Amino acid sequence: MKIYDISQEVFGCVVFPGDPSPERNVTMSISNGDICNLTDFKMCAHNGTHVDAPYHFINDGRTIDQVSLDRFVGYAYVATHEGIVTEQDARAILETASKASEEAALRILIRGNSTLSAEGARVFADAGIRLYGNESQTVGPEDAPKEVHLIMLGAEVVLLEGIRLAEVPDGVYLLDAAPINLGGADGAPCRAILIDCC
Repeated sequence: MKIYDISQEVFGCVVFPGDPSPERNVTMSISNGDICNLTDFKMCAHNGTHVDAPYHFINDGRTIDQVSLDRFVGYAYVATHEGIVTEQDARAILETASKASEEAALRILIRGNSTLSAEGARVFADAGIRLYGNESQTVGPEDAPKEVHLIMLGAEVVLLEGIRLAEVPDGVYLLDAAPINLGGADGAPCRAILIDCC
């Protein structure tokens, strides 16, 4: 069994333009004579590797604590793609994933520098996938992310953004991307892992 950590380290992570960066503060230190080492920190719910809940772009959508954990945990399919994920690309990815595993085709992870198009998003949304993930800090175009988010989140497809798949070959894995339980929040950081259990 091989475990791939597909998460960014939080304090050195990539931050979406305009979002606040994570801040670490050492409040106690054994080397300074304190009884223990203690850290507090401040961060945006969308820093580093994180998941988006529908509430991120839909005001009456589910918050992260209201999203069932079976969206984030289960078999997933990793597919490599560079550039725009078009309608045709999305259909081809789903076909390949479904041939490998019907269950894994419910959670699609894209390896590479990719951007999901609105047309591609509609294919995934219409297929009823549970989760879509990519390496960028947003699934849609960075300068206009709203349309793709509305399509995917409107279909209750949770989004796993900022993953790192460079060391992960294409194929079927067991995914655990359960978010921190932040009541009422629009998203949350997670420690995403893939398990090659074949």
